[in-house]
Amino acid sequence: MSWFESFILGLVQGLTEFLPISSSAHLRLTAAFAGWHDPGAAFTAITQIGTETAVLIYFRKDIARIVSAWFRSLTDKAMRGDHDAQMGWLVIVGSIPIGVLGVTLKDQIEGPFRDLRLIATTLIVMGIVLGFADRLAARDEAGGRHRVVKERKTLKDLSVRDGLIYGVCQAMALIPGVSRSGATISGGLLMGYTREAAARYSFLLAIPAVLASGLFELKDAGEGGHVSWGPTIFATVIAFGVGYAVIAWFMKFITTKSFMPFVIYRILLGILLYILVGTDVLSPHAGESGD
Repeated sequence: MSWFESFILGLVQGLTEFLPISSSAHLRLTAAFAGWHDPGAAFTAITQIGTETAVLIYFRKDIARIVSAWFRSLTDKAMRGDHDAQMGWLVIVGSIPIGVLGVTLKDQIEGPFRDLRLIATTLIVMGIVLGFADRLAARDEAGGRHRVVKERKTLKDLSVRDGLIYGVCQAMALIPGVSRSGATISGGLLMGYTREAAARYSFLLAIPAVLASGLFELKDAGEGGHVSWGPTIFATVIAFGVGYAVIAWFMKFITTKSFMPFVIYRILLGILLYILVGTDVLSPHAGESGD
């Protein structure tokens, strides 16, 4: 991997990680369209450390409060009913599905799941799901003729059941094209949470999974293939800087705007990808070793 490639891929990672359009799919597609080698699941996981560091800084006050309350709840029974302490446990509970499936499906994640036809399918299907969830939330928030505004749930209403459902949604993002934020936000909206609550828990829930995955994959950097230490670290730094700007913008965006622009983008990109693969302009395995 060249330094130019790592710069572009780091930029793509930072721009797309927090948007519901799938960063792993865009890294895969960027390489395929440019005629580069597929950066691979290891590169994706490591560069996500950069964007997740942006989450740690952006939500530093929330995280410090949750971690402090959680540790105190281990020895102080009175703290176990504290909302922040409960959030700590719910983040742990919600991380179980992706932890189990990430280890179980490791070979599929690094191989078959990167097929461009599967990515096109997940882009379209999850785009439709996100669109439905967004319209449902908008209807509840706006009310309608002969209807009153339906009050949506906040993070104070989060239960173990809902935390696990969020976790299952997050685990779906092991398939490129699904989108971690897209799947978890859609799941939250369908369960009746506000846009802000769904997004906030989505980002907090991603912290253990992304950091664990990135640290686990660090050992693969430099061991041959197309991932090397220098370009990978460079891409990670770029992803951090761009990612911080994007998350700040996105958290403001979702308070007043619809997700429909992302829905339309996902569907159009998926259709374009189907056309390119169907007309042999792109191989479904473009950029993979041996292609």
